[in-house]
Amino acid sequence: MSAKKLAILVGGGPAPGINSVISAATIKAIDEGFEVVGIEDGFKWLLRRETSHVRPLSIDDVSRIHLRGGSVLGTARENPTKSEETMTAVVETLKALSVTHLVTIGGDDTALSSSTVAARSDIRTVHVPKTIDNDLPLPAHIPTFGFQTARHVGVELVQNLMEDAHATRRWYIVVAMGRQAGHLALGIGKAAGATLTLIREEFEQKTVPFARICDIIEGAIIKRRAMGRHYGIAVLAEGLIEKLDPNELKELQDVELDDHGHIRFAEVDLARKVKVELGGRFKQRGLRITISSKNIGYELRCVDPIPFDMAYCRELGNAAVRFLMCGGSGAMVSIQNGRMVPLLFADIRDPSTGKTRVRNVEVKSESFRVAREYMLRLEQTDFENLDWLGKLAQAGNLSVEELKRRFV
Repeated sequence: MSAKKLAILVGGGPAPGINSVISAATIKAIDEGFEVVGIEDGFKWLLRRETSHVRPLSIDDVSRIHLRGGSVLGTARENPTKSEETMTAVVETLKALSVTHLVTIGGDDTALSSSTVAARSDIRTVHVPKTIDNDLPLPAHIPTFGFQTARHVGVELVQNLMEDAHATRRWYIVVAMGRQAGHLALGIGKAAGATLTLIREEFEQKTVPFARICDIIEGAIIKRRAMGRHYGIAVLAEGLIEKLDPNELKELQDVELDDHGHIRFAEVDLARKVKVELGGRFKQRGLRITISSKNIGYELRCVDPIPFDMAYCRELGNAAVRFLMCGGSGAMVSIQNGRMVPLLFADIRDPSTGKTRVRNVEVKSESFRVAREYMLRLEQTDFENLDWLGKLAQAGNLSVEELKRRFV
């Protein structure tokens, strides 16, 4: 048996480029004398001390998988750090498999699990950051892999919806994935030229009334109607759900939590809730507006990566193995200015929570300023011209005083 044995596993949700990392890491490791095995379904079977879901990987197995979406090793959200027993089981099972080096591919939760393996054993670990949410603590100009592909495909979907909205004179409420950060929603909305995009970062307060979110979109619909356009698209980041008052959140639907304690946003249909609320508001005022809801996320996670992510993920997979070969361990690998830069887990962890820090959208940045400038919302200047104010009131079937009371 080889003195060096590398295991590769994938945790969390899928993202375009996973197979590119697996391919690059496997080929590089074999070329450097490692035996390589793939562990299926993340930490799921390891914490159950099950070794039948481990298979050898050869260059022939992985040489062309970089072109494909999904994950040839599967993925799972099992959290081995939830108890001492499960963490011990993972380490001991890896030891029983004679694993000396471990490459994990995933988001912040998988990074925490990887760092814990390194802290509790002599197994050298390296983590490759993966999430379409783009929310890991990399430098501002460095995306997480999969984000660019997800944005690319998301823009295509929203462009199609925009044409449908135009043709059928309707509004679409689109909710895009992004549990803690609005990068994906903003990236899609900005590039596609959506009527407006709402992300959690623009609201400084701890909780945001559901009515406030609906007010902003309603104001945009009224403004578009006053301009003679009876259609549009509002893109919302799903992270807005975490901004809602817990009592309001309970009213949306029964809320389920995953193994990491996060709300299963797929079970909370924010888009439909907004659609129903807005439709009811306009109906009460004698206006019939067709509004449709759409959630975008699962459609993006397993598409074939665009060339950017194919090439980027090859660099990351290669860098991960080089980091281990140099004696490194317990870090997340990144590519910055064309060079491998390891980020120690201790340096990217929030000391108050013990979890990996989140990179949020910087609302004071030039990027957000430009995105905001091209959105259509009711602004203070809309209430300064009496003629325009009358048109707005007429478009919303409100009196001028009601309009001002509602939206100023």
